[in-house]
Amino acid sequence: MDEKKKEEAVCVTGANGFIGSWLVKTLLEEGYTRIHASIFPASDPSHLFSLPGADCHTITVFEADLLDADAVARAVQHCQGVFHVASPCTLDDPTDPQAELVLPAVQGTLNVLQAASKFGVSRVVLTSSISAMVPNPSWPPHKPFDESSWTNLDYCKARQKWYPVSKTEAEKAAWEFAEKHGLDVVAIHPATCLGPLLQPSLNASSAVLLNLLHGSNDTQEHHWLGAVHVQDVAKAQVLLFESRAASGRYLCTNGIFQFANFALTVSKLFPQFPIHRFSGETQPGLKECKDAAKRLIELGLVFKPVEDAVQDTVESLKAKGFLKPEISPSNSK
Repeated sequence: MDEKKKEEAVCVTGANGFIGSWLVKTLLEEGYTRIHASIFPASDPSHLFSLPGADCHTITVFEADLLDADAVARAVQHCQGVFHVASPCTLDDPTDPQAELVLPAVQGTLNVLQAASKFGVSRVVLTSSISAMVPNPSWPPHKPFDESSWTNLDYCKARQKWYPVSKTEAEKAAWEFAEKHGLDVVAIHPATCLGPLLQPSLNASSAVLLNLLHGSNDTQEHHWLGAVHVQDVAKAQVLLFESRAASGRYLCTNGIFQFANFALTVSKLFPQFPIHRFSGETQPGLKECKDAAKRLIELGLVFKPVEDAVQDTVESLKAKGFLKPEISPSNSK
């Protein structure tokens, strides 16, 4: 991208979250000089200002509840591009899924796109999720999942799986809006994101690894395709913004593989933790595929090894006090 274009503002929603913080870091590293950091009101963005190149000139914080269209518009105004990352995701089961997850995800996305359309934004990079691709029981067995897969909403609703519902309905609403209004939208679908936590709080994807290290036997049956380093996700987001030929959906994962295999990898790296040994397939019928993110690979993205993502996450979880340095392996199964 032309260096002059990098002097034009870009907006990042959810800028102080796990992926959002890494995206801000990556944009600064890539030479972007004006970042509108949109955050949930009263949440803490202070860690962003400790990033290399960050100051009150390169980062402007906008407090904006995604359901507040006017606040969202203020964050998007004067921007050439928007990275829509923010979407509600809770570690606990929601008491009111529609109000807590689905409505903010769907209407929040529409508010961002309406602002982008109003102010002539050149492209919106929508951070969707593998949760908008799986679970999909009708997918042909033993065929690797790709970007043509969509999550089965009825299947999820019947099982009270509301996060996939929120991500799927939000993405479908985004494509409908983009087609109707001629807005340039590209979507990225990260698998389970791992890597150092720049933010002070524990995020849901890091908690998957943390729980595994603590001995959880949750198979992640409906929420797993693979893993990816958060730095690669941020690089991919910038790549999709800058690559004019990019269009449609992009799966972002360093391969597709069973969660059981992931657990085995983690146990080899950290034998001192009581990591559950799964027998059989944790994702029945899931076809493994090393180059599942071939669309991103073709654009030039090179993925970090999953082992590096695990190592970086564990070091970060220890440093932030979420993980005690060692747990006796005597309870491992």
